[in-house]
Amino acid sequence: MIAIGIVLAAIVLLVIGYVTYGSWLAKQWGIDPRRKTPAVEMEDGVDYVAAKPVVLMGHHFSSIAGAGPINGPIQASVFGWLPVFLWCVIGGIFFGGLQDFGSLFASVRHGGKSVGEIIKDSMGDRAKKLFILFALLVLIMVIASFVNVVAGTFASVSTGITTGTVTGNETTAMVSVLFIVLAVVYGMLTNRAGMKTGPATILGIVGIVAAIVIGLNYGLALSRNTWIVLIGVYIAVASLIPVWIMLQPRDYLSSFLLYGMMAVAVVGIFFSAFTGDKTAVFELPAFTGWTTSLGSMFPVLFITVACGACSGFHALISTGTSSKQLANEKDAKAIGYGSMLIESALGVVSVIAVGMVFKRYTAGEFGSPAVAFATGIASMFSLDSASSVYNVVYTLLTLAVSVFALTSLDTGTRLSRFMFSELFLKEGEATWKDATGIRRYLAHPLVGTTIMVVVGCLLGGMSLSAIWGLFGAANQLLAGLALMAVAAWLGEVGKNNKMFYVPMAFMLIATLTFLVMKIKDLGIMCAAGTEWGNWFQLVIAAAMVVLAVFLIIEGIRTFAKQTKSKANT
Repeated sequence: MIAIGIVLAAIVLLVIGYVTYGSWLAKQWGIDPRRKTPAVEMEDGVDYVAAKPVVLMGHHFSSIAGAGPINGPIQASVFGWLPVFLWCVIGGIFFGGLQDFGSLFASVRHGGKSVGEIIKDSMGDRAKKLFILFALLVLIMVIASFVNVVAGTFASVSTGITTGTVTGNETTAMVSVLFIVLAVVYGMLTNRAGMKTGPATILGIVGIVAAIVIGLNYGLALSRNTWIVLIGVYIAVASLIPVWIMLQPRDYLSSFLLYGMMAVAVVGIFFSAFTGDKTAVFELPAFTGWTTSLGSMFPVLFITVACGACSGFHALISTGTSSKQLANEKDAKAIGYGSMLIESALGVVSVIAVGMVFKRYTAGEFGSPAVAFATGIASMFSLDSASSVYNVVYTLLTLAVSVFALTSLDTGTRLSRFMFSELFLKEGEATWKDATGIRRYLAHPLVGTTIMVVVGCLLGGMSLSAIWGLFGAANQLLAGLALMAVAAWLGEVGKNNKMFYVPMAFMLIATLTFLVMKIKDLGIMCAAGTEWGNWFQLVIAAAMVVLAVFLIIEGIRTFAKQTKSKANT
């Protein structure tokens, strides 16, 4: 019964946060439904394409979720369910939701441009370039990490189309490829054939079911290296074609898998509470101690939970793709703030899932948090791993997690293309076509896309531990910098930005503390050996700290100038 209490408490608190704090933020910032958004004013049929709220919600939610709110909270569960619950709820309402909503709103008021352009308005061009460099470092790690994860999830020892006994990897690969085809068909039907969203959605859901059935019977088997190449080609193409062909429909349809996954999990929690010894019981303690196998609760908990409470990657999505598709400012609260709170709820559900198999998890039985999540939810329906109910639930949940990893990957690649181009554009230059000389070449979409995809895939083909080791810290540090950027802009235009100060300071202190500790440990390991992964992490960690410190100094100067200006008026 404790699991039911946890999930109900989370839902109630998050709903209260959305209705009260979310609405207050909208009033403070002056959300204006009558004001034209960039998607309407700058529509180009490629990146700026106004989407229906339900479609954009699907894109935004699918892109920010990925595997983050499952992996992070489950890894952090070694501290107990209470610390993770509190951080998911408090962090989601006052940190992550604030950042996502604020970033989306600020980008809409900046013509759908990135955080870098928002920084330029209030902190100057130098700060903009420093932030973009930092963001590109993070995006390279995002691409590398998810290429590694997806290729590993798809890889098979067989080749070609397999039938009969299909492995989980082969099923996931086949369904994911069919998802891409389904997305293109949906995009054509709704954007070119004139089909309404309702009928198209019904057909899309039928298509999802058909894809899963096909995947369970016919697998797609290719080697890991082959998948890395194919994934690289896919994300490059997906980042360049119009959003209505792939990005919008794919993420919208994928969101139904995530909604379904959460619904199954909640049903499982209630089912297991009333079935006695036939299903798993919640065995995770409320609190296990301040120091665990992961390290000290501060700062490790706040870095590890990541997307379940606050994530800098969300700010890049809000300002990179979602702001270019928002049809009306009144929907910014639901899409920016609401999506984050749903993700926090998923984080809490993930903790409950691992709580059902916590002893097995700490014993190292599962190869990844995603496997622990799927096993925990499936065990809520049956303890018999050979039963059909167990296997169906387990397969569907594993599949959903894998699909979202690929969704975050192609969105991240499109973001890197935008930011790479912005790095070489001057004041008054809207696109690469307006630039001159070598800058015109460097700002070209093909150049940025090629560089980011090639570097990301090369790193993705190497050791995941060497890449993933810094991703969490980089992501959370990016959140602190994004909070600072939006706060500085709001202060510049005379709007209330005081709600940003505590979240901004906390995220910056927590992440810089973690990185300094990480650099110290990596220095010791590098002195003792020559493993490339340790040197890679050391160089990247040091670069991030230096860039962040310079940006923080620029931020402090900006806030001081704004305070002085107010005092003189």
